[in-house]
Amino acid sequence: MKKLIFAGMTVLMMACKPNMEAFHFDEMTYSPDKTVFRLFAPTDAECFVVTDKDSVRMTLDADSIWTATLKGDHKGETYQFSVNGQVSPGVFAKAVTINGEKGVIIDLKDTDPNGWANDKHVLRPYQDNVIYEMHHRDFSIARPDTKYPGKFLALTEPWAIEHLKSLGVNAVHILPSYDFGSVDETRLSDNKYNWGYDPVNYNVPEGSYSTDPYDPLCRIREFKQMVQALHKAGISVILDVVYNHTYDIEHSNFQKTYPDYYYRKIQNTPNNQKTLTYSNGSGCGNETASEQPMMRAFMLESVRYWIEEYHIDGFRFDLMGCHDIETMNAIREMVNEIDPTIFIYGEGWSAGACDLPNEQLGIKANISKMPGIAAFSDEIRDALRGPFSDDNKGGFLAGVPNCEESLKYGITGAIAHPQVDMTKVNYSKEPWATEPTQMISYVSCHDDMCLVDRLKTSIPNISESELIQLDLLAQTAVFTSQGVPFLLSGEELLRDKKGVHNSFESPDSINHLDWSNLQKYPQVFEYYKRLIALRQHHPAFRFGNAHFVRKHLEFLKAPRQTVAFRLKDLDGKDSWNNIVVILSASKSPQKVIIPKGAYTIVCQNGHLDEKGLGSFNGHSITVPPQSALILHQ
Repeated sequence: MKKLIFAGMTVLMMACKPNMEAFHFDEMTYSPDKTVFRLFAPTDAECFVVTDKDSVRMTLDADSIWTATLKGDHKGETYQFSVNGQVSPGVFAKAVTINGEKGVIIDLKDTDPNGWANDKHVLRPYQDNVIYEMHHRDFSIARPDTKYPGKFLALTEPWAIEHLKSLGVNAVHILPSYDFGSVDETRLSDNKYNWGYDPVNYNVPEGSYSTDPYDPLCRIREFKQMVQALHKAGISVILDVVYNHTYDIEHSNFQKTYPDYYYRKIQNTPNNQKTLTYSNGSGCGNETASEQPMMRAFMLESVRYWIEEYHIDGFRFDLMGCHDIETMNAIREMVNEIDPTIFIYGEGWSAGACDLPNEQLGIKANISKMPGIAAFSDEIRDALRGPFSDDNKGGFLAGVPNCEESLKYGITGAIAHPQVDMTKVNYSKEPWATEPTQMISYVSCHDDMCLVDRLKTSIPNISESELIQLDLLAQTAVFTSQGVPFLLSGEELLRDKKGVHNSFESPDSINHLDWSNLQKYPQVFEYYKRLIALRQHHPAFRFGNAHFVRKHLEFLKAPRQTVAFRLKDLDGKDSWNNIVVILSASKSPQKVIIPKGAYTIVCQNGHLDEKGLGSFNGHSITVPPQSALILHQ
């Protein structure tokens, strides 16, 4: 059993857990007296550190660990590692030059904004999160009064903070914000757009979102200023991380330092000749090997670095189904040692077949094996709006039959519930969550059509009034479910993307938020705001505990195209004792039998007011068409 000694970290060459006690992956460690470089590379390689002024041969210190030390103060100099003539800034650069081509020797303390030492994580129980997913350019590029359109600093401006606080969201999920490859930072006037799912340097903020990508310190300082401003407003910051693939293989820093170590390869035997090709579970031409000890170590240390250096409060793992369960659990365990309320969730699927068996992967069906980690529920998403595979097919909102059971499953938070018939649920025949906080409840995200566009394609000739009714109905289902709610930025403005299904590189004209919709559709923002407040004010909508959900959430008999449930016997758990929620997509009024009693109506026909919209006394109530009805005792 060989060991790797790497910057104070012990990693067994077997697929075991890295040492959690002293875990560091520093390829460049600066002090005024010296700068120390370390690199993981093949033992038979020729390795150099090439700086502005010199080329220094590295020494093999341990099995596959190379080191070099530059004496004196080298702050501000650039560097690259050369491995058998392949140059790169390494895999763990902390500061880079324009377009991430070279690493830069810096003292990270020089990047701290005023008061950074007093900045604190904003953490809360998982069930209390209200997640708002945003892309930096989408959010601010078309805002008339912004000083920093499309930049990190837009989120420090009063208008941005006021909008988020007024809406009531408390966690901002920012799309990939590390250094990515698809935008040329030397040509920002081209206004080239990309979501950023093409990683280059995983641990450095993206230069195109800074005010000066030529200044290596600027992007770091401005990212921290963004986090600081959101934290001051009580809003946590969740980082979208894309460890499952790289921009490509040929130009990858992984490949340039240790060829083929970090990627999975599959064996093909065409014409009885064995060949190896790269596994492509990511759908992007390559798939990283999280089970490899040093790839696992990289992921662990990268997550730790974003928490400790940038004060990140949570992580969304892109295509988490490409990563092995052992690595995801090691990350959760490491993060628990820092703070167990740091939220971790991801896509519980891959984009293709991975070169590991499904039982070893972080897919949705294995969430029960990953305590403290959540996954998106495509069950509730597609039950509401229709299948991902066909933009023209509708779901519950479009009046498609037999979506009710899938919606009920989503309302429970994807846990086992005695009133949910799993044989009728759309994608899962067994419950995959052990706790409701392991399910992300949503109807749309950056990927695929946004809700408005999907309603337009699945319901031909839909009127504006019907579109708004169904939009509000959809979000009522999301925010009264027991999972953790997730909202795509701009949906509170009735956002559309001109019908584009995959807008990852569409121009701003497709992706930008139209802020004039605040004035055009004030009732939409107001309803979203009140819906979020309703959830936050009433713990019954977010028990965070499977036992309590099964005990207190009871589904009521309802006609087709209608789902009704009661949150019952809430004394001591909520200021309301019994709550009834009825969701109807029917185009005609629907009568539902509820437990007899006197009720206060708080949501009816597209209006929501916790103080009350009226009263009801009886046991048979009619819900208006295509709307939600909420009442309580």
